Amino acid sequence: MPAACAVLTAGLLTFHRAVPNSVGRLGSLLEAFLPWLGLMVVALFGLALLRRSVTVLAALLLPTAAWTHLLGGLLLPGVKPGTHDLVVVQHNVSDENPDPAGTALALIDADPDLIALQELVPPALPVYEKTLAPAYPYHAVRGTVGLWSKHPLTDARVLDVKPREVAGPWSRGLRAVVHTPHREIAAYVAHLPSVRVRASGLASAWRDESAGLLGEAIAVEKVKTVILLGDLNGTVDDRALAPLTSRMNVAERGFALSFPAAFPLARIDQVMARSAKVRHLRTLSATGSDHLPVAARITLH
Repeated sequence: MPAACAVLTAGLLTFHRAVPNSVGRLGSLLEAFLPWLGLMVVALFGLALLRRSVTVLAALLLPTAAWTHLLGGLLLPGVKPGTHDLVVVQHNVSDENPDPAGTALALIDADPDLIALQELVPPALPVYEKTLAPAYPYHAVRGTVGLWSKHPLTDARVLDVKPREVAGPWSRGLRAVVHTPHREIAAYVAHLPSVRVRASGLASAWRDESAGLLGEAIAVEKVKTVILLGDLNGTVDDRALAPLTSRMNVAERGFALSFPAAFPLARIDQVMARSAKVRHLRTLSATGSDHLPVAARITLH
């Protein structure tokens, strides 16, 4: 039985795309927590040692190899910073954050070039604007998402990623051009709809539709270099984010599990890039949000 579990774990890691999404979006649910299959390997290894089972130890080579091939690169140390690197921070600050000023100061401490925020609510927005202004003189806010920059911003506009069935006002996307010393960059900030795990499976239809709309917008973006920062409510392994991951580079190093802040289980706060590389991701210290901030180093080609 333990050997069979090892083979099954290897199969899920290697062929996770084969798990159907037609019933309860089980494939996406599995892909949201793929790294945690490594715990099964650890548990089976302990059991194999306890039983002194050579068969189980041999079988564990399969999931170990599969996990390492799929995720092991994220554990490698980041590359040395380059002269054309940008540091960016992505953070869902939470609409219930009790300390917006402290949150803003914590993000400033990371000294990024760009800061993208979601769940900006009217009572807190002036606090973020006032606190961030001295270090980030350029900013744009559309609906509940915003972008702060050390470099000039132009052409800021609403990005329509609203699912068809959502009624009423709903503005959770922003696109702007960042004029860095090296080149122009189209910066996209997005907050995709939340998903829910229910007895019937993963409820993610709105999130999936919104990801498709965001992918279509990036596909027709005329500025060559694009950076996407957002709470995408999905991991990069989740097939529902394929409209984005098929067009953009994801992080080469770093797990940066960001949600929930109290005990992070998945990285749903993402930084992706086109015509640039996301060299390394890391989480920052907890703020008053239920998400951890994510910092990324991006190398421009």
